[in-house]
Amino acid sequence: MSNAAPPSASASVEAMTNALHTALFPSGDGGGDARALPREDAIGLVRRHLSRYQAHVREEFEHHRLGGAEAGKLLAAYTDGMIRVLAAFAMQQTDIDSQPEAPFAIAATGGYGRGLLAPFSDIDLLFLIPDVPEGQGEDVRACVEYILYFLWDLGLKVGHATRTINECIAEAEADTTVRTTLLDARALTGSESLFSMFQARYIVACVRAGADRFITDKRKERAARHHRFGDSPYLVEPNIKEGRGGLRDLQTLYWMCRYTFGTRHVSDLLAPGFSELGLLTEPEAKRARRAWDFLWRVRFHLHYVSGRAEERLTFDVQPVVGGRMGYTRHGRQVGVERFMRHYFLTVREVMRLTLVLEPAVLRQALGPVANAPEADSQMRDAGFTVLDGRILPQRGTSFEDEPIQMMRLLDWAKKRKLPIHPMAMHQLIRWERKAASLRGDPETARIFLDLMCGDPPDRPQRASRGEVAEQPDASPSFHLMDEGRRKGNAYWLHILNETGLMGRLLPDWSRVVGQMQFDTYHVFTVDEHIIDALRILGRVEHGHMADEIPVAYDLARNLHSRRALYVAVMLHDIAKGRGGDHSEIGSQIALYVCPELGMDSEETETVSWLVLHHLLLSHTAFQRDIDDPKTILDLADIIQSPERLRLLLLLTIVDMRAVGPRVWNAWKATLLNELYMRVAEVLEGSLATTERDVRVERAKAATAQWLMEDGMNETDVQHFMGLGYGSYWLSFDHDTHARHARLISESERMHSPLTVETQPLPARGVTEVTIYAADHPGLFSKIAGAVAIAGASIVDARIHTMTNGMALDTLWIQDAGGAAFEEPQQLARLSLLVEQALTGRININREIAQCGRRLSGRRMRAIHVPPRVVIDNRASNTCTVVEINGRDRPGLLHDVTAALSEQKLQIASAHITTYGVRAVDVFYVKDLFGLKITDKGRLDRIRTTLLAGLQEAEAAAQRQSSELESITI
Repeated sequence: MSNAAPPSASASVEAMTNALHTALFPSGDGGGDARALPREDAIGLVRRHLSRYQAHVREEFEHHRLGGAEAGKLLAAYTDGMIRVLAAFAMQQTDIDSQPEAPFAIAATGGYGRGLLAPFSDIDLLFLIPDVPEGQGEDVRACVEYILYFLWDLGLKVGHATRTINECIAEAEADTTVRTTLLDARALTGSESLFSMFQARYIVACVRAGADRFITDKRKERAARHHRFGDSPYLVEPNIKEGRGGLRDLQTLYWMCRYTFGTRHVSDLLAPGFSELGLLTEPEAKRARRAWDFLWRVRFHLHYVSGRAEERLTFDVQPVVGGRMGYTRHGRQVGVERFMRHYFLTVREVMRLTLVLEPAVLRQALGPVANAPEADSQMRDAGFTVLDGRILPQRGTSFEDEPIQMMRLLDWAKKRKLPIHPMAMHQLIRWERKAASLRGDPETARIFLDLMCGDPPDRPQRASRGEVAEQPDASPSFHLMDEGRRKGNAYWLHILNETGLMGRLLPDWSRVVGQMQFDTYHVFTVDEHIIDALRILGRVEHGHMADEIPVAYDLARNLHSRRALYVAVMLHDIAKGRGGDHSEIGSQIALYVCPELGMDSEETETVSWLVLHHLLLSHTAFQRDIDDPKTILDLADIIQSPERLRLLLLLTIVDMRAVGPRVWNAWKATLLNELYMRVAEVLEGSLATTERDVRVERAKAATAQWLMEDGMNETDVQHFMGLGYGSYWLSFDHDTHARHARLISESERMHSPLTVETQPLPARGVTEVTIYAADHPGLFSKIAGAVAIAGASIVDARIHTMTNGMALDTLWIQDAGGAAFEEPQQLARLSLLVEQALTGRININREIAQCGRRLSGRRMRAIHVPPRVVIDNRASNTCTVVEINGRDRPGLLHDVTAALSEQKLQIASAHITTYGVRAVDVFYVKDLFGLKITDKGRLDRIRTTLLAGLQEAEAAAQRQSSELESITI
C-alpha cells in the first residue's frame, strides 16, 4: 500500500521515463518546435513505451523477481512517469506551457493513488482545476481533454474527474465513495500549490466531519459488498478483490486507520513502522504483509491468465494460476486444491486481522460503548470482565497457564449473550496451540458440545406459510461479521474455527480447514460446509424449514439423540480429501472422537452409523426407483430403527441444504419425504410389506371406484383397467391414474397418434409431462432429445408400455434454475418439439449440438469428470439397473437412451441427478421379453458401449479445456 516503487526498479523507471521524454521532445523542453511531432506519431511512441514497460513488469513478475505488491508498485511507478511526460506534451500542444506554474494539477486517486496498479486495472485520475469565473479556463479544459483522449487512444481504461477544490469537498461530503477515493489522492504533476491547498482543506473537512460517519458508512458498504459476493469467505470460486477476506477488506481497514489516525501517520497499513501505533504486533503485521502480497500475486496471475481485469477465481483458471505459482500434486492432494487451500487460509488471516484491528480503530473513533453491561461477581470470580460491552479475561487470567480458561470464556459469553472482545480474540488466537492439552477433558467436552448444539427449543412455534419463526438466539450478533450465517450456534463455531481452537481440540478438523473439492457441486470449503450444516440444523430444530419439508419440523421436535445428531453432522465430511471412501473413514474417526467428547457407547455407535450412511437416503431417493418394493425393503434392512431413520433424514436434509443454494429444491424434498414415509411404513410393519399382487388389485379397485364416481362409464373404466401392467399400478397414486384414464379415453376418441399433456407442479418444483403415443424402439430417446432442445432437464421418468402397444411415458422436468418449467410459451414449444421429434421433422442431433455450443462453458470444461458405468442386478427383482456417471451436457440423456435402445433394451424408469457438472443417470431396464439381463457377455457389451460414448465426450471437453489453457498461459 505504499507509494514507492521497489528501490531496485527506480533507476529503470527513471531511465525509461527520460527516454520517452526525449523522444517526445527531440529538441529539449525549451527549444525546437514540439508541435512538429504529429499526434499520431506521438501516440505510436507512447504506445511502444507502454508496451515495453508492461512487458518488463510481466517478465520480472513471472520470473519471480518481483512479488505481487512489488509488481503493482512498479507498474504504478512506470505509469506515473508516462502521465507526467504526457501532461508536459499536452500542455505544450495546447499553448499553456508558457505560464510560470501549471494552471492545474493531476493527482492519482483510488488504488492508483496508493501507488498500486494491477495489469488491467483502471487508471483513476483527478484533474484539479482552479476556481475561476465562468467563461475562463477553457484552455485548461482543452488540455485535460487532450490528455484523456490520448490515454483512451492508447487503449487504457481511465476513471477521471475534473473538479475544483470546492467541488471536491462538496462531493466528498455527499458521497463516501468519493471521500474514500480522495483519501488516497497523490500528486503526479502540475501545480504543487493547488494540490497542497486541496490537501490542507480536505484534511480539515475530514476532521470536521469526524471519523464516526465515515467508518459507519464503510462498514455498511462492506456488509453490502459481502452480501453481494456471497457472504462467506470460503466460496470455492471466490472474488479475490471484493469477497470477504479479500483485498478490499484489507483496504477498508487501511482507510479506517488512515481516516481515524490521519493521513500523515498512516501512509501504509503494512509498513514496518505501523506497529508503532500499538494496534498490531510486529508478528501480526508480518502475517498481514504475507497475506497482502499473496493476494496481489494471485491477482496479477489472474489478470495475465484472463487477459482482462478479472477478479474471480473461477474453476477454469484455478489450475492455471496454481500451476504458475508452483503448486503441484502432493500425496493425494492435487496442485489446484493445495493452492486454493492456501488461498482460504490467507483470507482467514485477513479476517483475523479484521477481528483484532478494527475494534481498536472503532474505539479510537467512536469512544467506549455507552451503558455497557458490567461483569457480575460470578463472572469476575471466574476470571472474566466486560469492556465496551464485550467479554475478556481479567488481568491475571492466563490462557498460557490455564488453557481451560479459553473454553470458559466462550461458555460465559454464551451464558451472558456477550460478544468476544477483540483483545480476547487476540489472546485466543495467540494461545490456541495450548488447547491441544484439553483433548479428553470433561469440562472442555461439555462446553464444546454446548456451543455446537446451541440451546434446544422449549416450545418451538411452527412458522405459517410466508413467515419465519423466530429462533431464540443464545448468541450476540457477530460484532464485525454480523450476517445471518453467523448467528445461533454458527457464531460460536466460527469463533472456534477462526481462532484455531477447533483444529487443536479435534486434529482431524484441522485437515479440512480451507479444504476444497475441485468440482462445481460444492459451493463452500469442507469446514464452512459443515458449520453451515450445523447452523441449518439449528434452524430446522426451531421450525424455520417447516414449510419446505414439514416432516423435518415434526422429526426435530422429538429428537431422542440430539447430541448424536449434531456430532454426526460435524463429522459427516471430516475425512474429505484423504482418498478412499470418506464415509467409511469418517465412521472410524467417530469411534475415537465421540468418547473424547464425553459421549457414551450408544451415542458413539449412533454417530458412527450416521456418518457411514449419511449419503444413503439421497442416493436412494434420487438414483433408485422408490416405487420398486425391493428398493424400500433393502433400505429398511440397513436402517432397521425408526429413530435412525429420523436422524438420517435430518442429516440428509441439512447436508444438502448446506452444499449450496441451488442444490435443494422442492422436487428433492418431495422425493425424500416419499422415501421416508415408505421406509417408515415398512419399519412399522404396515401395508408396504403386502404382497405385490394384492397391492396392485387394491390400486385398481380404488381407481375404478374413483373413475365411476367421477362419471366415467363402466365400459371405459374396464377398458382402462386392462391397459396397465402391475408396475404401472404401483407407480402412481389414484389421482394420477384418473388423469391418465381421461387422457387415454380422449386420445382414443379423437384417434390421436400422439397426446402430450403438461401440468406444472410449482409446490414440488417440477412440471409433469405425460406422453401417450405408439411405442417403438428409441421413443424415449427422441422425447429426451426434444426436452433438451426446449431447454428443460428431465429429473425423473416412468416409462410404461400398455397392453394395447401404446407407450404412456411420464416425465418430471425442470428449468435451468431447478424450478418448474411452467411458462405457457415454453410448454407450447415443448409439446411442438416432442411432436416434431417423433415425426422426424427436426434433426435432433444437430439441434442438440447447437445447444451444446451455446451452453458449454469454459468453467465447466475445466472440471474433469471420469466416465463410469455400473450395472447392478441386485438392486431390483424385475429390472437390471444401469448407472451412468459422466459430464452433464445438453443431450446426454438422449445419447445414453439411444445407446440403450440400440442394445435392444426397454427402459422402465429413469432417474436423473446432477451434481454440478457431473450427471448420475440411473435406468431400470429389461430385455425385449420384459426380463432382466443376466448374460455376462451381453452385460459387458452394454457397459463397453455406454462407456465409450461417455469417454469420447469427456475427451472432447478436455481437449477444448487444454487448448484454452495453452492459449491463456
